[in-house]
Amino acid sequence: MSAAPNSPDLHILVALVENKFGVLARIAGLFSRRSFNIFSLAVAPTEDPALSRITIVVDVQDTDVEQIAKQLNKLINVLEITELHPSGAVEHELMLARVAGGDPEGIEAVIAEYGGQVLDRNDDEMIVSLHAHPAALDACGETLRRFGIHELQRTGRIALGRLTD
Repeated sequence: MSAAPNSPDLHILVALVENKFGVLARIAGLFSRRSFNIFSLAVAPTEDPALSRITIVVDVQDTDVEQIAKQLNKLINVLEITELHPSGAVEHELMLARVAGGDPEGIEAVIAEYGGQVLDRNDDEMIVSLHAHPAALDACGETLRRFGIHELQRTGRIALGRLTD
């Protein structure tokens, strides 16, 4: 089955970079200059405080992902670029949602089904949290819509290559 027209063709690029001022700005500038679409972006220090890992999910419908990787490799402070295929990666994302609290038992059942938790509540609303594969967050978010989502925030994807035996 072919993808629908204009549907995203997402690829995961992981850049290991020096943890220095301006690196993220240079990477974002490259994407902007080349008209590459960033679908998701997450940045954090690694186990080595001198390095950061940037996980970039890119829509490459109109661009070759290898071209993006080559352009990133040219940047100062970029040490390594890896493309992760979804089947060869463990991906997670965090979602926080402020949901109308009219049916707390129903909301708790949905959140429990997806392995999330209720972080805060009052008589009118609940704040729920879920960390999971992005597809599970999509499904949970759709289910929560029937209760009324007042606010929703998701982090960018983070990913590591799967372990091999």
